[in-house]
Amino acid sequence: MSLADFDVFNGDADGICALHQLRLAEPRQAQLVTGVKRDISLLKRVTAGSGERVTALDISLNKNHEAVLRLLQAGATVAYFDHHQADDIPVHANFFAHIDTGAEWCTSLLVNRQLGGRYLIWAVVAAFGDNLADVARAAAAPLDLSPAALQELQALGECLNYNGYGEALEDLYFDPAELYRTIHAHVDPFTFIREDRAYPILKNGYTGDMAQAQAVAPMYESKAGTIYLLPDAAWSRRVSGVFGNALATGATQRAHAVLTKKTNGGYLVSVRAPLVRKAGADVLCSQFETGGGRKSAAGINHLPEADVARFIAAFDRAFA
Repeated sequence: MSLADFDVFNGDADGICALHQLRLAEPRQAQLVTGVKRDISLLKRVTAGSGERVTALDISLNKNHEAVLRLLQAGATVAYFDHHQADDIPVHANFFAHIDTGAEWCTSLLVNRQLGGRYLIWAVVAAFGDNLADVARAAAAPLDLSPAALQELQALGECLNYNGYGEALEDLYFDPAELYRTIHAHVDPFTFIREDRAYPILKNGYTGDMAQAQAVAPMYESKAGTIYLLPDAAWSRRVSGVFGNALATGATQRAHAVLTKKTNGGYLVSVRAPLVRKAGADVLCSQFETGGGRKSAAGINHLPEADVARFIAAFDRAFA
């Protein structure tokens, strides 16, 4: 049986742009393993052994730790790029960790650092998508782009990030693997923006879904922040994360949470820490069984209805 390589990546802007940079620099035929943004325990799908290479991008090591150990024990080589919680980083000759959980990092910026800035413009797109607008603008300084061009990259990052959100692939406009392949045909993001049929589809979807979200009144407000509840609908599931980003940008001193009602009960939760502090979201969400993320932005994949009051109390404690 021939050896195989695996590229395992989060289905959002950061995961796609991180892999895009790597494969522009180091072309490789690999099996793609991805999913909706919240589908992060991706390495459990991978079976690899001696001589086979696994590259993991923008998926929490905490959620994939057992799978990493299994792959290493089987003889695979694992390269890991990520900025989410990582409490126990394996020490192994075949494990190459590029992990930084600082609030000013995203995975694509870590890849950019590894590549010496060869495809910086795509790291800028990803940083905008991860709601790191100030970081993105600072990183873009060597590119000497006009304000209008930066706005185009920001819109692209937001649209790519938007496409990753959903309860299942059916909620998305594009399967993230398909979207990656489409983007990978473009070394220059501006050719994707101006020439590819995918971009207007994403942009129009983003605009329409955001308009519906912005018409929803808050369900809870306190000194700590504001919580919104979105209905059980495909548009809600698609917009949940980027709506949280927009709320955070619009009120930088406050925390925000978006609860989206799930089809089979319970809620999908997106949390954004105040942008002036960028801390606490990961600690809050980790108190719940399916929660996790990073300091400034985190989530809970399934919050039972019985736990909503506990979540609200924890939200107030975390950001008071």
